[in-house]
Amino acid sequence: MNAVVYKGPHEVAIEEVDEPQIEHPNDVVIDITTTCICGSDLHMYEGRTAAEPGIVFGHENMGIVEEVGEAVSSLEVGDRVVAPFNVACGHCENCENGYTGFCTNVNPGFAGGAYGYVAMGPYKGGQAEKLRIPYADFNALKLPEGDEHEDAFALLADIFPTGWHGTELANLEPGDSVAVYGAGPVGLMAAYSAKIKGAAEIYVVDRVPSRLDLAEEHCDATPINFEEGDPVEQIKDVHGGGVDKGVDAVGYQAVDPDKEGDSAYDPARENPAVVINNLIRTVKPTGELGIPGLYVPEDPGAPDDMAAQGRLGIDFGLLFEKGQALGTGQCNVKEYNRELRDLIIEGRADPSWVVSHRVDLEEAPEMYEAFDNREEGVTKVLLEP
Repeated sequence: MNAVVYKGPHEVAIEEVDEPQIEHPNDVVIDITTTCICGSDLHMYEGRTAAEPGIVFGHENMGIVEEVGEAVSSLEVGDRVVAPFNVACGHCENCENGYTGFCTNVNPGFAGGAYGYVAMGPYKGGQAEKLRIPYADFNALKLPEGDEHEDAFALLADIFPTGWHGTELANLEPGDSVAVYGAGPVGLMAAYSAKIKGAAEIYVVDRVPSRLDLAEEHCDATPINFEEGDPVEQIKDVHGGGVDKGVDAVGYQAVDPDKEGDSAYDPARENPAVVINNLIRTVKPTGELGIPGLYVPEDPGAPDDMAAQGRLGIDFGLLFEKGQALGTGQCNVKEYNRELRDLIIEGRADPSWVVSHRVDLEEAPEMYEAFDNREEGVTKVLLEP
């Protein structure tokens, strides 16, 4: 079968790989109908992780069950499912407590597993024609038959729950004001989640005009372009002081507007602590920060030696002085995906507006390049094998 294979920094290719097989009685194999390119994939694509050539990318996957292991009891051939990007066993202590992003059984020596991602276990990605889902009764979420809401349901694998998770980490409540840093797919979903939850004021910070336009149109957010001035001061000029809650949907490859480079996203402009520090300044005393943006313990392309070890120059003294709380960590998708699925089914949510492209799997190399360059109009790319 064909799959998206990592070749080296800034290069992926469509290559033929072995089809997945049932390896355990709890497995199913699905025919992929939709798989997505994620901003997290770009860290590997750019060579900013320890990913080795040959890995099959793709942790946002949905499709039709083609083969069922003999121990699977809740799924049948022909079922339409979406898989959380977390691979989880369902019965370790963390899974039983709802922390499926930190399963201790699926990836020995590491808390958490995922499809097609470096250090997240032996699970091949779904940017391919087929995918094996282990612990399928637990990991596969059934969807209505047919192809209705295909784009929206595909986002249940990661970005819609992860955006929601950002607001949960910040304990966002109805009537709160919130600042979301980053208007990529997760940031837009965090702002959309804040709207659904009844936030009174939403501010979204980015530098790409088309993404800020989406935040304003679909999330009723006030767009803040950080290239036009200090985003903290811009928000305070409008809001009149610190906001109640903040969400970091950027992570460690954050652009610092005070740094210069040859292009908007030149690594020379990076400052992996700039978003967290801006959030500390943006959020009021005793406010809360949600940090679903990705941070890593090792970064081969970091701007300095400290950041290369995952150590950041965070203004902890100011955080302490303001009595702020923060929550971090990848999303436990299963905590939210059923409810979000039902919001979509009932017409109370439709995150598909974030999708900018649906293309054949064969076009993945071109779309990776466009997405990595943050080209105008490229927000969320869906691949169809």
